[in-house]
Amino acid sequence: MKKSHHVYVVELDRKVWSDSQKFRSANMHYKGMMGCLYVGMTGLNPQQRYEKHKKGHRNKKGIKISSWFVEKYGICLRPSLYSSFNPLTRPEASQLEKNLANSLKKRGYAVWWN
Repeated sequence: MKKSHHVYVVELDRKVWSDSQKFRSANMHYKGMMGCLYVGMTGLNPQQRYEKHKKGHRNKKGIKISSWFVEKYGICLRPSLYSSFNPLTRPEASQLEKNLANSLKKRGYAVWWN
């Protein structure tokens, strides 16, 4: 299989914690010491995907395909948390997205992923 996918991590403004009950509910363990993050996977390079999130990108049918959390609260990519894993096959990226999000939660971050 072709290794054309990437996982990526975006640092989110901590305001997401106070602004979003949905985000808080997904991070009941969070103690406020570490930051807030978004973990995703993409067939683009992470910088291109981040820029699409920030612009509120929609697909050809007009359906929004960017994360509202990244669009509103995204500060920057955090390559130190993901670059060593890339590139990946799509199935590898899908599994790593979940594993990385859970690993970051265990380290004390508040994390959103789909």
